[in-house]
Amino acid sequence: MNTTDVKAEGEHIPFVNVYIKGTNYGTVTDETGHFMLVNLPVGKHTIIAKMIGYKPVEKSVDLVQGQSIELNFLLEKKSLAVDEVVVTGTKTFKRQTESAVIVNVLDSKIFDYVQANTISEGLSFQPGLRMETDCQTCNYSQLRMNGLGGAYSQILINSRPIFSPLTGLYGLEQIPTEMVDRIEVVRGGASALYGSSAIGGTVNVITKFPSRNAYSLSMNNAVINGDANDNHINGNVTLLTTQRNAGATIFVSRRDRQAYDHNDDGFSEMPALQHNSFGFNSYFRLNQNQKLEMNFASLHEYRRGGNKNDEPAYLADQSEERTHDILMGGLDYSLDFDNNRTSLSAFLAGQYTERKHYTGIRPDTDEEIIAHNALPPYGNTDNNTFIGGVQVNHTLFDFFGGPNIITTGLEYNYDQVNDEIETYDYLLDQTSKNLGFYLQSDWSVTSKLNLLTGVRADQHNYVDKIILNPRVSALYKFNQETQYRISWSTGFRAPQAFDTDMHIAFSGGGIQQVQLADQLDEERSQSISTSLNWDRATESHIYGFTIEGFYTQLKDAFILEEMDNTPEGNSILEKRNGGNSQVFGGTFEARANFNQKLQLEAGLTLQKSQYDDEVAWSADIAGTKDYLRTPDSYGYFTLAYTPESPFKATLSGIYTGSMLIPHYGLAGDAGTPEADVLFKSDTFWETNIKLSYDFKLPHLDSNLQLFGGINNVFNQYQDDFDKGKYRDSNYVYGPAKPQTLFFGVKLFN
Repeated sequence: MNTTDVKAEGEHIPFVNVYIKGTNYGTVTDETGHFMLVNLPVGKHTIIAKMIGYKPVEKSVDLVQGQSIELNFLLEKKSLAVDEVVVTGTKTFKRQTESAVIVNVLDSKIFDYVQANTISEGLSFQPGLRMETDCQTCNYSQLRMNGLGGAYSQILINSRPIFSPLTGLYGLEQIPTEMVDRIEVVRGGASALYGSSAIGGTVNVITKFPSRNAYSLSMNNAVINGDANDNHINGNVTLLTTQRNAGATIFVSRRDRQAYDHNDDGFSEMPALQHNSFGFNSYFRLNQNQKLEMNFASLHEYRRGGNKNDEPAYLADQSEERTHDILMGGLDYSLDFDNNRTSLSAFLAGQYTERKHYTGIRPDTDEEIIAHNALPPYGNTDNNTFIGGVQVNHTLFDFFGGPNIITTGLEYNYDQVNDEIETYDYLLDQTSKNLGFYLQSDWSVTSKLNLLTGVRADQHNYVDKIILNPRVSALYKFNQETQYRISWSTGFRAPQAFDTDMHIAFSGGGIQQVQLADQLDEERSQSISTSLNWDRATESHIYGFTIEGFYTQLKDAFILEEMDNTPEGNSILEKRNGGNSQVFGGTFEARANFNQKLQLEAGLTLQKSQYDDEVAWSADIAGTKDYLRTPDSYGYFTLAYTPESPFKATLSGIYTGSMLIPHYGLAGDAGTPEADVLFKSDTFWETNIKLSYDFKLPHLDSNLQLFGGINNVFNQYQDDFDKGKYRDSNYVYGPAKPQTLFFGVKLFN
């Protein structure tokens, strides 16, 4: 049988089961949706293509000795996909229902439903995840998973940890969804094979892979609370050779956003942004068993917050200015041999960031102004991140009754950051190196029971010993609809500066920065999670739910405590080892699709995050055991109406529960409290609406889509921002933007 393919809605579908009915002959389609069956018995047969989320298709063939035939399948989607092929949980390709580690997938369809232009705007539409804005002036953000801060989440680009601690400050807002195929999320420490910083979970951003000749071009304009414009232009094109042995997807993106001032004090709550990016993802098949993949992206961003944006930053009363130039990419080689029992992959990836920045407050007296103008607080940052390694997978087809995939690998991570502001006598010169080795067994004990065990050994240059982190996960399938999972794992974080540690804030009339304590030890963790997953599919609809419980204990947990102010009035927070802390709770996720017309997804997380001992976040008032900026409840929902007609409508929302927010005050200054306070925020419901209509352009073999909607319909936005140049810039909470009207056009095929 010649190489044949499986498609749905014009796109090739990878990892579809293709087999001869009533026999053991079968295979799966590759990443490009193609398959080949050889050495088949002659005669009449029925060949079936089957995949959850699609109606199965049967075709009759009459095989003749020595004759090859071509057979193409066209699948029809029947419901919400619940069994996609994922890679993040096990470092190997597995279907979601076959993986002992639960993996959630955020695909391009969700980005379209919620009109997410950057991945930061889409990540909150996943259970257990919450995007948080942490600075009123520059709007840096962090991703919180299962109640833990951003530094506990491992961000991967195409399965490689090139998202450095520095890049984590703004990077999630700098990656356009135009370059993303899907995002795979593993919550909790079950992803321990990815090493340090995967305690809270792992987010794997997988860029678009060329699967068919296609293109799209979109323009989107948003008006923020009737005041500031935010314009996006995005495009991509995919090209494949006629033999489908090579292809590339190329993307471009441009963004221009005006600064937005919510409380009319002349200082922005959302900074001005200018962003340009381009890149590609490509592959080349050397032969049937060898493949080379290469990806590259260039990101340029300028952001400016504060006031007097039309003047140099050092002449503003208060300002943060950032210019980022980021290059990232990777090269992967894969080889299948031993009749596809064994695979070898070798990879090299990296990123380089050059950042020029300013963080300063213009003084009040003439003498201080002269000194400020002579040496304004500009800074320069250089950051290099590289990772290289090899991985081998070998399948033991009869390992005590069932197949066992043995995975082993070795990787070396290098990250160097140099950040200096001479005016503040601030210097961060940090080089971290880590050599990691991992070994994993993925054993299908029976058709119902899967056991995943593994261990990772790390030698980190900031830790004086080799750290071993084991993990054990089990999957039990009661039936085709129901799976139960349980996982236990350990992890660690090295005593180094992470993303939020590198942010310099305005507070109490001066600046606030984080410094590392002497003799800082690594932080260790133990995590346990358990979940029950149930989905029922029929010809016309599907519905299901997931219930998950999680518990993480941190030993020698990193805490931030305020030291006395410097003579210049600046505030220092010191990163120290505290006692232990615990994060525990549960997540409920529901999903349904009715007759391919109405689709619902929703998730709610209830959790608690506490230290054993009080943390003195302020030198002036009593500490607290509760994690700051961490709500006990948060969630999301999307409701999409997608009939066969060209019209589509989506209602979506994000819920954020109340939380404790620190506020560092300055006595006697208008617009700030009289002293440091711990504020309990309100709850927020951010509701969004999007409508779209598609026009067919048959002469161009394309579609034209007009769309529009409103984000944060009820304008649920913080209403008590500090005012003036002496504001506490970290006193920010709630949704990332106020009510925003958007409209645009998209041309695609």
